[in-house]
Amino acid sequence: MAFYDPLLERLKPLGVLRPKELRRLSNERLTTLIEEEARRSKERVDELVRTYPSAGTREIAQRLIDSKKQLASVVGGVTGVFGAVTVPIDLVGMAYLELSLLVDVAQVFKVNLRADEPKQEIIDLFGYANGIGPTQRSSPKVLGSLASMLLKRGGLSTLGRAMPLVAAPISAYLNNQHIQKVGEAAVRHYDGLAKAHAKAQQEG
Repeated sequence: MAFYDPLLERLKPLGVLRPKELRRLSNERLTTLIEEEARRSKERVDELVRTYPSAGTREIAQRLIDSKKQLASVVGGVTGVFGAVTVPIDLVGMAYLELSLLVDVAQVFKVNLRADEPKQEIIDLFGYANGIGPTQRSSPKVLGSLASMLLKRGGLSTLGRAMPLVAAPISAYLNNQHIQKVGEAAVRHYDGLAKAHAKAQQEG
């Protein structure tokens, strides 16, 4: 076990990404998780806006994506070490990071996440970004079920899952790239909605 200690130490500052906390989060209802993340996300977004007052929405969104990519790389590195034994927990970690990022991007574009429809929209965006389509038909209620859906529908082909020790850097890289893909999908979606709304107001 001592061999893994340095990697476990890297998880300590990451709070919710620690295995014990991820096990708890796996039973968290998605709507509750999104609401909790929305409160934390507002602080993250407000801090970035204060730090970079001249930055546009896309730049702020990319900075949030970059932050999640760093965390995803750590999750990928640990996945590479522990291999298939921790696939469920690692997938919960990636699912959490993706949902958190989708909430961040929605917050940047001033989406009202207190309403039910935007919450479901985030869950559906998660499905589309992972190539599993809208998740409403399967009605996942908790984070663990969302991660399980990702696993069953081919998530291992795009995420750094179940890799041996020597592949830890590759696993980290795959997670990093996947987070970028999810973030870009969210930016396109919300930016498109914002432009459509602005156009409708002008025409109205």
